[in-house]
Amino acid sequence: MSRKKVIALFVVLTFVFSFVLAGCGGDQATTEGEKVITYNLGASPETLDPTMSTGLPEATIQSALFEGLYRYNEDKELIPATAEKVEISEDGTKYTFTIRKDAKWSNGDPVTAHDFEYSWKRLLDRNTAAEYAYQGYYIKNGEEFNRGEASADDVAVKAVDDYTLEVELIAPTPYFLDLTAFANFFPLHKETVEANENWASNPETMIGNGPFKMASFQAQEKIEMVKNEHYWDAENVKLDKLIMTFVEDANTGLSMFESNQIDIAESVPVKDTKKLIDEGKAVAFPEPSCYYYIFNCEKEPFDDPKVRLAFSYAINRQAIVDNITQAGQVPALAFTPLGFPDEAPDKDFREVGGDYFKDNDVEKAKQLLAEAGYPDGKGLPEIEILYNTDEGHQKIAEAIAQMWKDNLGANVKLRNAEWGVYLNERDEGNFQVARAGWAPDYNDAMSFMDMHVTDGGNNDSFWSNEEYDKLIREAKASNDQKVRMEKMHAAEKILMEEMPVAPIYFYVNVNMYKPWVKGVFTPPFGSYQEFRWADVDLSQKK
Repeated sequence: MSRKKVIALFVVLTFVFSFVLAGCGGDQATTEGEKVITYNLGASPETLDPTMSTGLPEATIQSALFEGLYRYNEDKELIPATAEKVEISEDGTKYTFTIRKDAKWSNGDPVTAHDFEYSWKRLLDRNTAAEYAYQGYYIKNGEEFNRGEASADDVAVKAVDDYTLEVELIAPTPYFLDLTAFANFFPLHKETVEANENWASNPETMIGNGPFKMASFQAQEKIEMVKNEHYWDAENVKLDKLIMTFVEDANTGLSMFESNQIDIAESVPVKDTKKLIDEGKAVAFPEPSCYYYIFNCEKEPFDDPKVRLAFSYAINRQAIVDNITQAGQVPALAFTPLGFPDEAPDKDFREVGGDYFKDNDVEKAKQLLAEAGYPDGKGLPEIEILYNTDEGHQKIAEAIAQMWKDNLGANVKLRNAEWGVYLNERDEGNFQVARAGWAPDYNDAMSFMDMHVTDGGNNDSFWSNEEYDKLIREAKASNDQKVRMEKMHAAEKILMEEMPVAPIYFYVNVNMYKPWVKGVFTPPFGSYQEFRWADVDLSQKK
């Protein structure tokens, strides 16, 4: 979820507060007796094409409109979904999925193994230019096809017949079934996709296979979805309608929640977070995700690792979580968060790896900056921090800018941009320092490690290290959990020694739910909301 894929934050909207309260929401958009949930997603999605998406806002919508071979159930367990069953070879490299014969697209067409083959090869096709193409590198010849060194026919994902899908991996991958529940591995309706490049933004051409189907879509405002009568398990989908609004301002969102315009608020005002949690109006729970700053390793002065280390060490993370976020976030002194198994399942990868640096190590920061040729900040160019528009990001950026000024003598300015522009600026490298967040795609530390490989689709720091790349390749090629973990710990050590990204804190998810909302949950290794099993207790709304 992953995470960028991750980055479930928000976009500036142009409509005013009174318009939002009058036109966006909950009770006013429902019919009495209908089971409807209105959820403020925050960010207007960059794209609803599962192949091309990288963000959590997109994943939340796509998980309602689509379904992969597997899915997380209400107990947060991974279960067969569009796949009825799977057979895995003894060596763990060959998967044979049986597709449900009652699985249908929202237009009534049958979902077949060919739809998965088409979608997965589209993800890997270099002409598609999907940032998440590397998730398909686990498939034999997937990377070679993406690099133009093999053909689509060479990629080892084959529809044997309409209801049998065979996949061969280059090495045993313990989290491969988790990946089949990930948005980039959802099937696609080939005829629709190839007929219209804007298919994903139009209700008439948004053909999905999930529990809901698109009824209307207004960019920057909201999306409305209704129960998909063709979904294979439609009789157990309880909601009649699902509405997601795209309201960025957390204060507006809180007012909408309090006036019953929305039923779920995912973002609360920074200034009110602690109070709302203490009063029991908001709930906070740890999330295995990392909030961090990206250094552009191709731009001065951050092409020097000593400068990157100095700027990272000069951040007081404890002050940020104590005085700004105030929801129990944990200062991040490494990149991979808590919550992932190590060699032994009862050991945590982060606890085994430990911390890689001290928080607020100003003395070391000044020493490194001087060694880089900028004693007390003399000679440093002006530093700019890019962030996507959000009150919380702004407050953190202001605090870090002041820390860098006080501790390093840096002259720092801030630049905010709405979600789509912000993502594009990062992708194009039009920044010196940029905020980011990363949520996992599956239950393994590799979800945080392979994004930093040279030329990786989500490597927005433009950092490259041959030894790091080698360690990640070796970890992926091994079926020995001890070897895998040793390689990844060694890789993370290199990452933190060169600091292309500066971890700030490990997330806590803060949400508000109306008492009539039932069955909505966050999957264990992502931050998107799952509505497949959602329900509304109408008796509590009276």
